[in-house]
Amino acid sequence: MPASVAVQDPWPAPRALAPVDLLVSLPGSKSLTNRALVLAALADAPSVVGQALRSRDTLLMAGALRALGATVNTEGDDWHVTPATFAGDGVVDCGLAGTVMRFVPPIAGLSTATIAFDGDEHMRTRPVGQVLDALRALGVGVDDGGTGSLPFTIRGGGAVRGGTVVIDASASSQFISALLLAGARYEHGVDVLHDGKPVPSLPHIEMTVTMLREHGVVVDDSEADRWRVSPGPVRALDRVIEPDLSNAAPFLALAAATGGSVTVRHWPRTTQQPGDELREILTLMGCTVEHVDAGRQGLRVTGPERLQGVDLDLHDVGELTPAVAALCALADSPSHLRGIAHIRGHETDRLAALATELGALGAEVVERPDGLSITPAPLHGGIWHTYADHRMAHAGVIIGAVVDGVLVEDVATTAKTFPDFARFWSGLLR
Repeated sequence: MPASVAVQDPWPAPRALAPVDLLVSLPGSKSLTNRALVLAALADAPSVVGQALRSRDTLLMAGALRALGATVNTEGDDWHVTPATFAGDGVVDCGLAGTVMRFVPPIAGLSTATIAFDGDEHMRTRPVGQVLDALRALGVGVDDGGTGSLPFTIRGGGAVRGGTVVIDASASSQFISALLLAGARYEHGVDVLHDGKPVPSLPHIEMTVTMLREHGVVVDDSEADRWRVSPGPVRALDRVIEPDLSNAAPFLALAAATGGSVTVRHWPRTTQQPGDELREILTLMGCTVEHVDAGRQGLRVTGPERLQGVDLDLHDVGELTPAVAALCALADSPSHLRGIAHIRGHETDRLAALATELGALGAEVVERPDGLSITPAPLHGGIWHTYADHRMAHAGVIIGAVVDGVLVEDVATTAKTFPDFARFWSGLLR
């Protein structure tokens, strides 16, 4: 992928002056790439992560695994990984990557040395205390000054006892995935019990379990809110990463908002990516959604003459909320988005941010404890603030595609999961 180029800030969001008709190829999935890198670093032999996403989050993960003694060659499209040695002190930069902050500490417990973690300023407000407390219970040395947040230090003992641990993962499914990914390398495996409100984003845990099984790890998830990982080797496995279906949201929303058509190439027929729920969501909003083969293999979305408002529980697919909320502001009837209190702890408080930014452009938005109620109203231009959140930037460009004068602040934050997004988006709307 070409190197990033500087863009104007705030960035004038390009307008779609007619219904679009586009064929789009997307970068690989961040969720799959970072899980694949972790498992490759834990494996019993070298492996290849094919068509890996090259983005800030995935490069941070590669750097974190190098700090643990892995070799991660990110030069080409296919990344070659030699498992970690878990020897020598190291420093991990989490940036704004929740997967790095949460997935790497359970692995760092296997080290014979001390691993220090820190990240961007905002990352110090994101929750990780449940993972750190779980590691303490499993026998890992953790020094966080009692804050339950960055910065913190993992003092490895060369092995982790493992066993049973009870956590409250209602703030993030990543708490559970983090322990499961490392669990096979623990002396007694790991038995994770969730005790709290329903776990958000369950498809991400299912993704983790599936990938572990593909690496030969035995996982028992037959009991609700309980996951048992048996101790044993992690088999090396070469894999090819699927396109990032959550990153498809702004592109498919472009079809919905303009009444045009967008086809995303290589959309898998079956997948555990939460972004696949866009098919159902957009259908409910009045779009025509279909898998296509001849000439334009992928998923095609054709927008309606008028978008319909929706009443949706997005608990399991909270990451789609910003794009869906933007479309709700463009619909012809009110919408209610529910079950997403946990996205207040994402890159920013997404509920508050969406209420503020949509309201500033003229929408009628009521912020509720676990969601948003959106009543469409005539929208106007203005500055759309992103709060260093790539999904907020996606919502801004969706609005800007059909509303004159929308200026997206810090659109470069999209590099978290989609390098050169602004250049790519502009190229589609020329």
